[in-house]
Amino acid sequence: MAKAIRFYETGSPEVLRYEDIQVGEPGPGQVRLRHEAVGLNFADIYFRTGLYPAALPSGIGTEAAGVVEAVGPGVTSVAVGDRVTYTGAYNTLGAYTTERIIDAAPLIKLPDAISCETAAGMTMRGFTASYLMRRIYAFKNGDTVLLHAAAGGVGLIVSQWAKLLGLTVIGTVSSEAKAEVARAHGCDHIINYSQEDVAKRVRELTGGVGVNVVFDSVGKDTFEASLDSLKRRGLLVCVGTASGPIPPFNPHILALKGSLFVTRPALADYIADPAERAELAGELFGHVAAGRIKIGINQRYALEDAVQAHRDLESRKTTASSVFVI
Repeated sequence: MAKAIRFYETGSPEVLRYEDIQVGEPGPGQVRLRHEAVGLNFADIYFRTGLYPAALPSGIGTEAAGVVEAVGPGVTSVAVGDRVTYTGAYNTLGAYTTERIIDAAPLIKLPDAISCETAAGMTMRGFTASYLMRRIYAFKNGDTVLLHAAAGGVGLIVSQWAKLLGLTVIGTVSSEAKAEVARAHGCDHIINYSQEDVAKRVRELTGGVGVNVVFDSVGKDTFEASLDSLKRRGLLVCVGTASGPIPPFNPHILALKGSLFVTRPALADYIADPAERAELAGELFGHVAAGRIKIGINQRYALEDAVQAHRDLESRKTTASSVFVI
């Protein structure tokens, strides 16, 4: 019998239930996939709490990797025995399972050099890092970025990729232990936001100029400091709301602070086109396979321990990536 995590109401981690499920045969355009590892992401919390709406009862999780066990009519992109990974949002919701039926369209074949466990810890984070580095801003050698949550899964990949592009990285963390992790992955300067004024320290580090780009996955608690850390005509990229949604603001403040730009991108819009997704995947997998970008999986859980995994993620106890090992 296959197992899955489902929820019947939104709320705290305790709404998650570990259940038996029936997995049938794939229909047209579908495959039956046996998971080997499932990714744990902040997006899962957004679905669980209702920030991202889902029809209840619902499965949870949007990222996993495993082996194709059966293919439905019309599927030609993958075959039985292929190792694949996937990520997304609503079109992949329900990844916290040992087996599932899923559309073949979002599946990406894995190169031999990348394990399913590594893939489950990097597909969403890696794709996010790839579009941040390659699509959001035309970075030049010598540019400076401020990276919030620098010891998180996305942050560690972004830091390494930024160094490949010749960028200076200022990372924010909440503890010395996380500072050590961020430094080891390429952060040039570390700011402990629990002890320092982030914007003031950024100005000191940049000679009063500010940074070209801020990558902010925290949201409400860091929004003002992020704006105040930018140089004239700088770009704030809001990539998450770990502390809560950014409150409404008057756009005139952007003019007063230096004709700033703000964007709130979504991963789905950067991997919707199959050709663009393949291009981003090729570069990402190439860096990882060659060892230029290392993927750290620092937390591993059994699927039945999803409640504890969500507690750990929400309390910011985790670093790098977290996965459920099936």
